[in-house]
Amino acid sequence: MNREKAEQLRQMILKAILSLDDGDALQCVELFPAWKAGTAYTIGDRIRYDGKLYRCEQTHRAQADWRPDITPNLWTEVAEPGTIPVWKQPTGAQDSYMIGDRVWYPNEGDDVWVSTINYNVYAPGTGDLWTKE
Repeated sequence: MNREKAEQLRQMILKAILSLDDGDALQCVELFPAWKAGTAYTIGDRIRYDGKLYRCEQTHRAQADWRPDITPNLWTEVAEPGTIPVWKQPTGAQDSYMIGDRVWYPNEGDDVWVSTINYNVYAPGTGDLWTKE
C-alpha cells in the first residue's frame, strides 16, 4: 500500500468513528484524535486525552492550560451508557443535569437521585429538584 492510499483509508476511518455511539466509541478510544493545544474544537467533538474519551461542550481553541481533565466547562468525559456518575457541581448550563439524569450522591454507593428539572445545577436534596430513587 502506498502513502496516498494509506492517507485515504485514514480519512475514511476518521469519518467513520464520528458516527459511533458513545458505547462503541469507548471500545476504540485510540482511534480518536489526541487533544492538542492550539486546535479549534466545536461542540460535540470527541477527543482522546490521557487514555480517556472526552466530548467538547463549548466551541473554543484549546490552550495548553485548558486540558480536558481540568476544564469541565469545556470537556466532559464520555461514560459508558447507563453508567450512573457521582454528582459533581456543574459549572454552567453546558454540564448541568437534565430531567431524568441519575446520579450517586454524595458518593458512589450512596443514594441514587433523579433530576426533576432541566438545567439543574443544585445538589440532590435541595428542595424538590431531585427525587431519591
